[in-house]
Amino acid sequence: MTKIDFIPTRAVLGVMIFTACLVAYMLRVNMSINLIAMVEPAGSANHAGASECSATGVSKPGDNETMEIHEKLTAAPDFGVRYEWNSKIQGLILGSYFWGYIISSMPGGFLAEQFGPLKTVGVSTLVSSVLTILTPLAASWHYSVVIANRILLGLLGGVIYPALHSLISRWAPPEEKGKFVGALLGGTLGTVLTWPMLGSIVESLGWTWAFYIPGGLALLWCLLWFFLVSDSPDLHPRISDEEKFYIAKSLGDSVAKRKSIAPYKSMALSVPFWSLAVLHFGNLWGLYLLLTAGPKFMSEILGFDLGHSGLLAALPYLARMIFGFIFGLIGDQLRKSNKLSVTCIRKSFVLFSHIVPGIFLLAETAIGCDAILSVTFITLALGFNGASTITNLQNSQDLAPNFAGTIYGIANCIGGTTGFITPMLTGYLTEEKNGLYEWHLIFWVGAAVYICCGLVFCLFGSGEVQQWNAVVEPQDPESEEKSTATKATGIVNDAYIPHPEADSENTKV
Repeated sequence: MTKIDFIPTRAVLGVMIFTACLVAYMLRVNMSINLIAMVEPAGSANHAGASECSATGVSKPGDNETMEIHEKLTAAPDFGVRYEWNSKIQGLILGSYFWGYIISSMPGGFLAEQFGPLKTVGVSTLVSSVLTILTPLAASWHYSVVIANRILLGLLGGVIYPALHSLISRWAPPEEKGKFVGALLGGTLGTVLTWPMLGSIVESLGWTWAFYIPGGLALLWCLLWFFLVSDSPDLHPRISDEEKFYIAKSLGDSVAKRKSIAPYKSMALSVPFWSLAVLHFGNLWGLYLLLTAGPKFMSEILGFDLGHSGLLAALPYLARMIFGFIFGLIGDQLRKSNKLSVTCIRKSFVLFSHIVPGIFLLAETAIGCDAILSVTFITLALGFNGASTITNLQNSQDLAPNFAGTIYGIANCIGGTTGFITPMLTGYLTEEKNGLYEWHLIFWVGAAVYICCGLVFCLFGSGEVQQWNAVVEPQDPESEEKSTATKATGIVNDAYIPHPEADSENTKV
């Protein structure tokens, strides 16, 4: 027997989607920790934060504990070769990934819809693994080569999430969308595992190995991806007929079988689409702010050592993953109950995904040097942002299942600009002085973006399938009537649904 009945194939697919995001983030976020060990520590002028706050969160200027922290920050432990890259160069290195990321996010959905998510994700990760392993060599040449390396990594990484959205649209029954979209938070666990792991690797083996090890792990993962995943249930070699029938019946006519070019003009004129793009922009601003600047804040302001900085900076992402799965389950239950419309569900949970995180970032500016409260508020901010699994992360599946990858890719392209805006903003504000006031400004801006973007979606967003979801195909004269119905309803009515008890001449429904 070659078919696996006791473990649903879509469950295996969900695990692979989760780990695909985990690996993608492992290759994305390693620079945030490694860069601290790669550069010469800043002088006392740039460590005003360390003179204001101690590792215990108590402000004691001039005491012995503060002096010990300051010495630790400026002593330059032997983690390997160190480079004299100032804060602006560091900001460019951290942000350069996203220059490539936003360029490829837009065509990422198109590539997946034309060539298949399997190849799109697999090839991208494979090449990214090699580039990660080559990063120490790039650094030995010049920081501009590192920037070029990171841009290439971003170009490859930008196609992954749109491709995964395309994969989900082909595999996930509507009542299970929350679980599948929740699997996209695998990147969160990637951050949670990567930062502490790299902190330990840097302190024990040096920062070069903090590139070699993640790159090698990603190469091994690629083997599993190509073996276990297929572009659709029809193409999977080990899926049971019963499960294939269940998925096809659940998807019904919302997903077409044939390839088609997305209706870009209709999307550009769609208010719900732009509302999603704004909501996703706010989500990524907060996420990337803490992703790229979190370890720096923990290390240089709160005064934690490199290993603890990675661990503590990763805690908010663990909370985001846990909350994300919980919110995803809640969303699935609400869909099954039919008590609330999809639009109402999306808009209601913006309160948790955007408004509440913004409030916690505002609260962060009012607690001074209290490290415990500081880590707690940041953790809660990203934790509640886990509700994005039923707001901006799922809305592309609502608007147009046929083009979910393209929609998400364009929204991710727009939102991805925050990946280089936030580190550049952080570098600019902390260039002259790296203290609490400067970081309060950073958090105020983040809170404003979170809240304003959430309000825009609440006013103009939608959870209904848009008319431009229809796949317009050439029809023969005998099917003109069917074509007219398709254009009017936005539904493709010739989806093939195999029945487990039928032969190869199944009826089309």
